[in-house]
Amino acid sequence: MNATNTTEYALGLGAQAKAASALMARAPAAVKNAALRRLSGLLRENAAELQIDNAKDLARAVANGLADPMVDRLKLSPKVIETCAQGCEQLAAMADVIGEIIGMKQQPSGIRVGQMRVPIGVFGMIFESRPNVTIEAASLSIKSGNACILRGGSEAIDSNKALAKLVRRALADSGLPEDAVQLVQTTDREVVGQLIAMPQFVDVIIPRGGKGLIERISREAKVPVIKHLDGNCHVYVDSPCDIAMAVRLADNAKTNKYSPCNAAEGLLVARAVATQFLPLIGQVYAAKGVEMRVCGEGRAILQSVPGAHLTDATEQDWYEEYLAPVISIKVVAGLDEAIDHINRYSSHHTDAIVTRDHVHAQRFLREVDSASVMVNASTRFADGFEYGLGAEIGISTDKFHARGPVGIEGLTSLKYVVLGEGEIRT
Repeated sequence: MNATNTTEYALGLGAQAKAASALMARAPAAVKNAALRRLSGLLRENAAELQIDNAKDLARAVANGLADPMVDRLKLSPKVIETCAQGCEQLAAMADVIGEIIGMKQQPSGIRVGQMRVPIGVFGMIFESRPNVTIEAASLSIKSGNACILRGGSEAIDSNKALAKLVRRALADSGLPEDAVQLVQTTDREVVGQLIAMPQFVDVIIPRGGKGLIERISREAKVPVIKHLDGNCHVYVDSPCDIAMAVRLADNAKTNKYSPCNAAEGLLVARAVATQFLPLIGQVYAAKGVEMRVCGEGRAILQSVPGAHLTDATEQDWYEEYLAPVISIKVVAGLDEAIDHINRYSSHHTDAIVTRDHVHAQRFLREVDSASVMVNASTRFADGFEYGLGAEIGISTDKFHARGPVGIEGLTSLKYVVLGEGEIRT
């Protein structure tokens, strides 16, 4: 596709999305919910066919030497498809926030002033690897009354096309405009450059993928961006704590799945419990082949663990998002040092404390500057589906507009509404 054709194609997508967004903004909740339930049914009915298309992407990825964590992200397993279907149903069952008026207050002049929640309009979504993002983005777009333009990675093109076809069918079957969800059908990267530079059509861009992609979008976009760059998440094992719980949570946060952005990459341990806790989690990590990059104090405790793969941690390790069976481990004096470490080195995505001390828990919640902060729970719960949002469009570590998993409300805006009975300003 040459430059002229790329521009025309992108502008065409934008114009169609803008027109569809006006229709979606006034679509009744019942119709949007019907489309989501229809999509849920289509996903289940076509699960076998979807896996055939997905197999093409997987075979191409393996042939191209894609790393195992990236291949894992590409998989549309029956479980992944069912989770997508359930997400659509969960969204359909949720209250419609569009048109909701909040904070209505009577003013001395007699007017009443409040804010109404409305759709953003058109969002562009640029994502890599995971084809299930097509359904998450589409379903959230439908529920929030927006239109969206989706550009998935070239490595998942067959899966994404198959999924987008089901979305458009669900929209049409429910009486909604098919162009409310459009998938970029070409793998030409120039389309991305056009998509992020069309403020006349696109209201916000949401990149979801590797650091390189997100840095590029943030640098070049001419429309607002909702983003997070890294998922350097931490588990802090406090004193006092339930040691068995701490082992279970530190294990799950790291090894439940290595590739997601909510997997723990750093483990901080209070000195008072280190000699009790570290040998236990060290045995778990050793058995699962997890490399431990440790501080000197941690190495002294862990070196007696049979089969432990220990490496001396460098300064860079505290910043690192491994997305692999590797974790950094540091023994800290206590809560103050843990909070300081997290606020300095983390990506402000998700951080958790394991503790029995209520005051420590409350301080951690208040003082750790991250989008999700947890007490006695695995960081792997930092997810729109697990938070009850139905699905997520992504996770934002920005502080404006949306922060944390971005669900329906993150795809809306507020406008002021004023109700009067003939009042004039004097």
